Amino acid sequence: MNPETKRQARLWLAVVFLLGAAIGVVVGYAFAHRTYADTPAGLSASEPERRARRVAEMTKEIGLSPEQSQKLDGIIASTHEEMKKARAKSDAEIEGLRLKAREEMRGFLTAEQKPKFEEFVKKLDDERKKQGGGR
Repeated sequence: MNPETKRQARLWLAVVFLLGAAIGVVVGYAFAHRTYADTPAGLSASEPERRARRVAEMTKEIGLSPEQSQKLDGIIASTHEEMKKARAKSDAEIEGLRLKAREEMRGFLTAEQKPKFEEFVKKLDDERKKQGGGR
């Protein structure tokens, strides 16, 4: 093979390799995104999975320590159990449980974390209102 043919062969090999890699990335992303997007948020996850996601999200956004995350998880779990029992009761009782849990959470947050927590809570309340439930 002459040098020009070798150069063209290397060029085509590189082009085919890059196109294959690009197509692989696009197909992989599309498959992963479609799989995630097809699952309505929170509907297929169990209560512990949803709670773990919420704790991880709050830990990241608020900057909680591992100990604080563990306390938060316990508060959310016990509050969830109380809410399941109270679900048949009035919305006022459920709101009271929510406020009680938030006060407990505020008890271990630092002064720097509290404004972030309040912002996070406001976002949760707004999402709850958009979903049409006071709960």
